[in-house]
Amino acid sequence: MLNNKTVLITGGTGSFGKQFIKTILNRYPNVKKIIIYSRDELKQFEIKQKYPYNEFPQLRFFIGDVRDQSRMVQACEGVDVIIHAAAIKQVDTAEYNPTECIRTNVDGAENVIHAALQCGVKNVVALSTDKACAPINLYGATKLASDKLFAAANNIKGSKDIRFSVVRYGNVMGSRGSVIPFFLKKRAEGVLPITHDEMTRFNISLQDGVNMVMYALEHHLGGEIFVPKIPSYKILDIATAIAPECKTEVVGIRPGEKLHEEMITDTDSLNTIDLGKYYAILPSVSFTYTEQEYLYHHKAEKVPFGFKYNSGTNTEWESIESLRELIKEHVDPNFTV
Repeated sequence: MLNNKTVLITGGTGSFGKQFIKTILNRYPNVKKIIIYSRDELKQFEIKQKYPYNEFPQLRFFIGDVRDQSRMVQACEGVDVIIHAAAIKQVDTAEYNPTECIRTNVDGAENVIHAALQCGVKNVVALSTDKACAPINLYGATKLASDKLFAAANNIKGSKDIRFSVVRYGNVMGSRGSVIPFFLKKRAEGVLPITHDEMTRFNISLQDGVNMVMYALEHHLGGEIFVPKIPSYKILDIATAIAPECKTEVVGIRPGEKLHEEMITDTDSLNTIDLGKYYAILPSVSFTYTEQEYLYHHKAEKVPFGFKYNSGTNTEWESIESLRELIKEHVDPNFTV
């Protein structure tokens, strides 16, 4: 799928980008070029040390910001596939710096879209978040706006052979700023701060997130939002799995934070297709295909009326034991209780 193709990853020095680079190199040894586009020169330097040019001549490093449209166009010349992972992601950071979040997450998305259209890119997949579903914080609201931009981009492509789609998933296990590395660090202090003892979250590994993007690249028709079927966990179970000897201290929900995360609302379900391993939320306005054509193409079916997908009412849950195994596999191979 990606052999002899040029792939650009915005925000390519983040947790997802690094795992995506590793996966492409393993699965597609004949990939033509991988362009890592980010504004973090130190992280680019660190990746260069891991993948030296004499062994990995297909890697390219572009310093740039998705806010800069002209630089974005330069980076997209000759590109076949864009994975858009760049974003301001911290909820409290976005609440305190709203304009900066909008410039990166909304204006940046629009710049990626126009650069892709201008440069003849064939496939674009943008990363979203469960916080974009019925958002209550600015980060979620900007990602919802970004999702809408990418879905609508399919309606302005004209005769160009290009598809824009979105993948939406929950908290990535072990990613920067997530709760598991935070608890692993805090357990030495003997007390773990808990926002709310009823809090739940969806859980996905970094590799499963990458696999989902690969699925989207292979199967998307354009405009849909792919959502994975993944388990939930309780925040107290994470605390027990990591440090059963520690006390927990309830510190309160942070600004803009939900008690339970949603990925599909009952209103979204009116346009939602069950693909088996994933769901797909179809765009409310599409001139590319009808719902029946989409169902026929994927040999899929619609979700039941009134369906919704929420981390608190999910039917699949991680146990304390499974969480420990996942932490050891995906976060810290030396983890012990």
